[in-house]
Amino acid sequence: MSEAAVPEDRAAQDRAAEVRVVVVGAGQAGLSGAHHLRRTGFEPGRDFVVLDHNPGPGGAWRYRWPSLTYDKVHGMHSLPGMELTDADPARPSSEVVTEYFDRYERTFDLRVRRPVKVRAVREGTGGRLLVETSAGTWSTRTLINATGTWDRPFWPRYEGQETFRGRQLHTARYPGPEAFAGRRVVVVGGGASATQHLMEIAPYAAETTWVTRRPPVYREGPFDEDAGRAAVALVEERVRQGLPPRSVVSVTGLPLTGAIRRNIADGVLERRPMFDRITREGVEWKDGRRVAADVILWATGFRPAVDHLTPLRLREPGGGIRVEGTRAVADPRVHLVGYGPSASTVGANRAGRAAVRDIRRLLAEERVTV
Repeated sequence: MSEAAVPEDRAAQDRAAEVRVVVVGAGQAGLSGAHHLRRTGFEPGRDFVVLDHNPGPGGAWRYRWPSLTYDKVHGMHSLPGMELTDADPARPSSEVVTEYFDRYERTFDLRVRRPVKVRAVREGTGGRLLVETSAGTWSTRTLINATGTWDRPFWPRYEGQETFRGRQLHTARYPGPEAFAGRRVVVVGGGASATQHLMEIAPYAAETTWVTRRPPVYREGPFDEDAGRAAVALVEERVRQGLPPRSVVSVTGLPLTGAIRRNIADGVLERRPMFDRITREGVEWKDGRRVAADVILWATGFRPAVDHLTPLRLREPGGGIRVEGTRAVADPRVHLVGYGPSASTVGANRAGRAAVRDIRRLLAEERVTV
């Protein structure tokens, strides 16, 4: 067969660098997976490669707003094999965690390649996957996808949104409370980010208004292991059904801290139902109520960043990717770590270990078959 007649996927695979595992993403989930690969004998560069589109370490943490200091972070768990200790609680979490991730990568010699954008993962030949990137193509037996959600902020659509004369921004680009000085701000969303934004902004803003689709659910008392397992189980069930995952936080409720109590009493966290339309000057409800606004801040969450997996056709009719453990049911070579029930930092750690255990089993079975 002439070179011109070689099928496109075969030609691409012939040019690709071959590894046994490609890890996409170097946040908590990706670094956890890479650590367990390294610990069980996989050599970075030879057996696996970690690809990250960011310019430096830190994953999504490097983009957190400066006023989110480390003492305000809920449930940050250390990566496997190296504790995060002696962090200054008054420092921005973006600095603390980025430095920690950088130290972790160097300590375990994970050799993360960046900035590398993964454009598509598609079927190759001989049972291999082709990972097409801005830095070339890798041919791999298996894939750990750890791309998280930060790159896909969710913007709801409402009538009149394009007519609003003020500023609209999402949590992903939240600049800190000082930027809202003297402004009338509408904060949309019922999660922890929304309440944090409101409590920070209120002392600076001329006026704040909080709107949510459903009344907030507050949680009193400690969040113990039983409650955590129950919350994860609810998210896991959706993923098993092939439905788009909800975050673990969405089923745990908002912790009723002293700061939350004070801001409820002061009227900062007085929730209104979701508005029906956006006008040039603000927002409006069907019953005629209106609120004037200079800024609408959408604290409306994120969606999984998995568009690069589209060629593999993993999505179910319900819109999500059906996952058993971390393994995509439609393609057992693909593991989604930090997806659905493993989206928390402790969940990502456990999922990284579970994914590597499954990958080792799959590769061992292939050797026996051959």
